[in-house]
Amino acid sequence: MTVKAKSRGVGTLVIAIYGVFAISASVRASYQLLRKYEDAPLAYWLSLLAAVVYIIATFALAKGKYDLANKTLIFELAGVLIIGTLSIAVPSLFAHPSVWSYYGMGYGFIPLLLPLFGLWWVRRVKR
Repeated sequence: MTVKAKSRGVGTLVIAIYGVFAISASVRASYQLLRKYEDAPLAYWLSLLAAVVYIIATFALAKGKYDLANKTLIFELAGVLIIGTLSIAVPSLFAHPSVWSYYGMGYGFIPLLLPLFGLWWVRRVKR
């Protein structure tokens, strides 16, 4: 199996995971914003932001727009690190967790690991 074929398989997995996160985060955030807005608006808006980032990342990776993907993944990683740190340092900001709270702990830390893996894959493909 060639490196290109292996890379395509890994890329398909990364794109699929981003697609699942795009759908699940969009549905969850939309429901929360429409039905529970008063409970934790900041957390729900941040979850919607995460959903938008996942949608853009899915599109960019699937279409081979690696510069856009790279920027999106860096933004996502920064978001996870900033929101994760804030959720620990100032938990009162987050009445309910967002996708990126506690570094994505509610999602098995996938929100923290996924952009790292995606950045690795994009750099590998661009070589």
